[in-house]
Amino acid sequence: MRDHQIILHHYPESPVSEKVRVVLGIKGLSWKSVIIPRLPPKPNLMPLTGGYRQTPVMQIGADIYCDTMCIIQEIETRFPSPTLFPAGTSDLAWGLSQWTDGPLFQDVVTVGLVEMSTSMPPEFLADRGALYFGKDFSLDNIKSRYAECLANVRTQYGWMEKNLQSSAFMAGEAPGLPDALCYYLVWFLMDRMADADQFMQQLPNLLDWAQRVRDIGHGTWDEMSDLDALAIATESQPQMPTYTDTNDPLGLNIGDAITVESANGSSSVTGNLHSLSTDHVALIREDDQVGTVCVHFPRLGYSVSRQ
Repeated sequence: MRDHQIILHHYPESPVSEKVRVVLGIKGLSWKSVIIPRLPPKPNLMPLTGGYRQTPVMQIGADIYCDTMCIIQEIETRFPSPTLFPAGTSDLAWGLSQWTDGPLFQDVVTVGLVEMSTSMPPEFLADRGALYFGKDFSLDNIKSRYAECLANVRTQYGWMEKNLQSSAFMAGEAPGLPDALCYYLVWFLMDRMADADQFMQQLPNLLDWAQRVRDIGHGTWDEMSDLDALAIATESQPQMPTYTDTNDPLGLNIGDAITVESANGSSSVTGNLHSLSTDHVALIREDDQVGTVCVHFPRLGYSVSRQ
């Protein structure tokens, strides 16, 4: 059953990985942990993804899931109970991610990078600065925006604080997707901000909620080497069935040679279209090291083009 187990390629300090780890905890799942380098090159990850460099990546056999939206959607599909959409929420909760992974993420990361800049290795700062803020990234520029971004965070955390006045979790009395989407950014800042304790004392409901989410844990996991993960991919075949969206505006067809590129231009992967829906695209690619793999992406946040 090695081709059915969840393998998460991540590293402990990754805030975006924490989002997925919380989901694994809510689901109470068992999984394998492969620790990957924080900076490129990632020689034992690239054979799986074909060039996608961001963290985390989920592997199930020879199916490789990139981007947390795609990863979490697949986890919910394979393991629907307990649901990530408790009473009072629906798939529209994904709209929340466009705020948490967008404006709120930018404000939190600005504060976090400035706070860590004196102790952060220059190469890591340069890499993450360009990834999050573009090729024209300047530490002086984000330092000049620190106070404004901290004020923005305070406002947005305040929305969460008020939401938690009448419930234990973001969408009621049971944890779900909204908690994972919000928690990873609170976790990130609490760990990186020098005066985090004083800052969070302004938000007692949020502080108590963060402890409740932390208490859920990350499910049950144990370590796996990256070489073992590559071996599993080599021994496996993609399980995702072929399907297409006949109403897709791009008019793509199964088998088309395509490139999937992230909106920030940090990663692009080429292969042949394998499946397509309103929120998912998967391509088949051949790799000299692992053979045939199917690489999955969300539609939102990625461009798909014919080669």
